[in-house]
Order: sequence, then C-alpha cells, then structure tokens
Amino acid sequence: MQEQNYFLKQVPERTVKPRSQGYTMVMDKGLSIREVEDMISVAGDHIDIVKLGWATSYVTKNLKEKLAVYKAAGIPTYFGGTLFEAFLVRDQIEDYRRVLDKYQMEFAEVSDGSIELPHDEKCKYISLLAQQVTVLSEVGSKDAEKIIPPYQWIQLMQAELEAGAWKVIGEAREGGNVGLFRSTGEVRSGLVQEILTKIPAEKIIWEAPQKSQQVFFIKLVGANVNLGNIPPNEVIPLETIRLGLRGDTFHFFLDK
Repeated sequence: MQEQNYFLKQVPERTVKPRSQGYTMVMDKGLSIREVEDMISVAGDHIDIVKLGWATSYVTKNLKEKLAVYKAAGIPTYFGGTLFEAFLVRDQIEDYRRVLDKYQMEFAEVSDGSIELPHDEKCKYISLLAQQVTVLSEVGSKDAEKIIPPYQWIQLMQAELEAGAWKVIGEAREGGNVGLFRSTGEVRSGLVQEILTKIPAEKIIWEAPQKSQQVFFIKLVGANVNLGNIPPNEVIPLETIRLGLRGDTFHFFLDK
C-alpha cells in the first residue's frame, strides 16, 4: 500500500494493488519513454493497467523499450481494441495473435466499436484469445448515432463475460462523448444504473475520461469503482476524487 504523506481521518479505504476493484486504467496515446518514466515516478502506485490507445502501437517508436518500462514498474499494458479490429477486418487474426506473443502481452482487448461484427463471432474471438491472454472486452459503439438500449447492454456484457472476458469495458471513447455518455459528455445515468442491477460492479471498467464522469461513478458505486481512459495527468486528481479530497466529493465520504 502506498505511504500517505500525512494522516487524515474519514478517508475512504482504497483497495491495494494487485486489485480487482478500484481499478484505474490509463490511456497512453503516444507518451515518450521519458514521459512514461515521469508518470510512473509520481503516479505509478495508482495505475493498475495502461492501454496503448486504439492502434497507436503501430506507429510508436521504441515500442518494446517503452513496454519494458511499464513492465519493470509492475504495470500491465495492452493494445487498444481498435487494433484488434484492424487486424480482424483484414482477415489477419493469426497475425494479431503473433503480435501479442512478440510483445509478450498478457492482456488483450476485444471490441467491435468500429466494425460490424455478429455478437456470437465476437464471443468466439473472446474465447479464442482467452486461451492466450487475459481478455478485456468492450461493449458499446463509437458511432454516436447508434444507441444501444439497456437490456441489450446487459445481454452483451453477460455473454462476453461467459465467453471468457475477465472484465467488460463500457465504451466512451477517449473524449467521453459516445456509448455511456451523450454527445455533451453527460452520463446516461438510467442506463448505468440498470446495467448495475445485473452485472457486478467489479466486472465493469467504466471509461470516464472527464472529471464530471469520474465524480458520477464514484458517487454511485464508491471510491473503489473501476474507471478507464484516464489521461496520464489526471491520475493523481482522480485519486483525490476517490478519497474525497477534491471539492467535487469533499463532503461525500465524511461521517460515512
């Protein structure tokens, strides 16, 4: 557990790494090795996993060296689901599996946010990759016009967990303006609450790149909600929101 710099009462208890709840997934959209080292030096204790966004790994220089920095810090990484889709749509799924081996990836994301993929096929790919790595599967479309009703979100999530996904990810994109959210960034709160009636909170990572979205999920689920697509410079601010040490949640955890 991370050492705190001083003592405060009435601070919610955070789970400790390695954890299955209270996850913070960071979105790396092309950080340099030096930037990764700097981020880890100040916020590494609060980062559970890092996603190399969409297909940025295809053009990232010194990729192996960069992944090694994360690995040395005990922070697992994975390639964004769009890379999986890019291989799949080109009929190169076996090439994708070789890429996972080449870079010694322990996690992979299966998504269909940019392509049309029958759901039973998606589940087959989840099961296939789950034999090789730990699978995160993303539910929701990147198309802002495609609104999925709550009952369908639940069915999709249940089927993907049964197919072998370790956790499911609620789609929001890196901007936080599709899927779980309206184009303004406002949370589709009824959708989220309905999902939580059927899917255990610890099985879901909610993409929440915007502060208002993070606050919503922390107030709804608690300090140890799983949150994703967090920008590197927002890891420490997010941790203070989780602990009731920022104005947005300042009074929320007092006397609880």
